[in-house]
Amino acid sequence: MLVTFTTKAYADITMFGDVAVTLLKMMGHSGTVPGAVVAADVPAALDRLRRALDADKGAQARPPAAAADDEDDPPVSLAHRALPLLELLAAAADRKADVMWK
Repeated sequence: MLVTFTTKAYADITMFGDVAVTLLKMMGHSGTVPGAVVAADVPAALDRLRRALDADKGAQARPPAAAADDEDDPPVSLAHRALPLLELLAAAADRKADVMWK
């Protein structure tokens, strides 16, 4: 499953479903897809996501079984995978725009 985040303030961002749901939960959302955060709540969601990522440094987005298959490739941290979403949320907060995902 892929999840696409959209807002009028930034280009669309597409992520793997498991990563997107994890980040949604870190934002304080239930993790349901589709969903939305209204403009007034975007700054709080961005702050919760940043705090959760800081607390979860070193967490991996790939499950251990997938990492074992690709031993030559270094794992990509959840914080690194979250960068495009952090930028999208920051732009939406600056322009007071809603954020939706499907």
